[in-house]
Amino acid sequence: MARDQAIGGLLFVASILGIIIYGWVLFLPPIAGLDILVLKLTGLVAVGGVLGIIGWIGYTLATTPPPKPIEEIEKELSEELKKE
Repeated sequence: MARDQAIGGLLFVASILGIIIYGWVLFLPPIAGLDILVLKLTGLVAVGGVLGIIGWIGYTLATTPPPKPIEEIEKELSEELKKE
C-alpha cells in the first residue's frame, strides 16, 4: 500500500513539473522557435491520438463478424431444450 502511495506521489510531482516546464518552453522559450515546435508536436500527438482511436474503432467494426439473428439463437435454444 505504501509503495502505491509513493508511486502516486511521484507521478503527481512529475506531472506538476511537466506542466511548469511545458509552460516555460511555450512562453519563455530558451531557443528561438522552440515554442512553435512544441505546439506543432502537441497538435500532432493530439490529432494523431484521436485519429488513431477512430481508425482502431473502424478496424474493429470491419473485422468483427456480425452477431447471429435472434431467430437463429431461439431455434438453437429450442432444439437444446427438446434434447433434454
